[in-house]
Amino acid sequence: MKNEQQSTLKKIRLGISVGDINGIGLEVIMKTFSDSRILDLCTPIVYASSKYAIAYQRAMDMKNFSFNFVRPSAKIVSNKANLINCWTEEVPLSLGQETQEAGKYALKSLNAAVKALKNNEVDALVTAPINKHNIQSDEFKFPGHTEFLANEFEGGDPLMFMVAGSLRIGVVTGHIPIADVASTLSEAKISNKINQIYHSLKQDFNIRNPKIAVLGLNPHSGDKGVIGKEDEELIRPSVQKAFESGKLVYGPYAADGFFASDTFTQFDAVLAMYHDQGLIPFKTLSFNRGVNYTAGLSIVRTSPDHGTAYDLAGKNQAQESSFREAVYAACMLYKNRTEFTQLTENRLSISPKHTKKWHSK
Repeated sequence: MKNEQQSTLKKIRLGISVGDINGIGLEVIMKTFSDSRILDLCTPIVYASSKYAIAYQRAMDMKNFSFNFVRPSAKIVSNKANLINCWTEEVPLSLGQETQEAGKYALKSLNAAVKALKNNEVDALVTAPINKHNIQSDEFKFPGHTEFLANEFEGGDPLMFMVAGSLRIGVVTGHIPIADVASTLSEAKISNKINQIYHSLKQDFNIRNPKIAVLGLNPHSGDKGVIGKEDEELIRPSVQKAFESGKLVYGPYAADGFFASDTFTQFDAVLAMYHDQGLIPFKTLSFNRGVNYTAGLSIVRTSPDHGTAYDLAGKNQAQESSFREAVYAACMLYKNRTEFTQLTENRLSISPKHTKKWHSK
């Protein structure tokens, strides 16, 4: 038991990809770990290039921060922000601009961090923002991190789960055109996402009996079929099925007034039908402190709730609060999941023979 407790309480090794090298990724990383108190919680390991990091710091005039540059054979220092070289060549900085080079090196960083995660060299992953356009290549043909990681960690069915304190919003359909949302929905898909949220709330957030709200697709949740059939034919049966299985799942709720009336505060999580239905209210209520968590995978991955912010890159004006929250969330989620796994795997298995013997005393 003592060894189990030690493994749960150990300092977490956090793998970090830098995202688009011309964006604000490295800036928010450096600003986050400039506060040394966070190093008591985790050991950050950034996958990039020492030449790139030094050039970036000079361009930003950030003199109050330094990485521990690590060679492949060297040891990670637990009380430092470590950086492992993924490339050695010099790459010209074009801060604030979209370039093919920036996408290429964003992928190098991401691949290195994912490889480290697979090799158990890090415990969890935090990804800085990528540009979904310039990263596209023969190696990366995905609409975003979520789908890429689902492919890398086979067997996982990812759930985009936006988290800010007690506000948690998942989406059934992620990065797809709005024109395809209705045809993509199915009772099975909605039920699967309900189950994913339910399991994640128990496993990752330590909520014993989660209460979940499900939003409708159409205005006024279809007004009983007057404005679209999906709410009555797909969503309501999925909610009813979950409720009858013993889960506290309710809906479908009309999305337009759900957040304005603070109804969301009565639930542990909300399931939206599509990306903007969930992320518009989420970012309105929690911008700069929200976290994107990829639930439903065998690994823990978080990211800030903003993009590359080219308009801020190179100006030393980016706010690191969302990235810092992503770091905190990754550590919390990893610890919660580890504890949950230990509790479920190490339960005493009481055979009928042992049960009888215990009752006889």
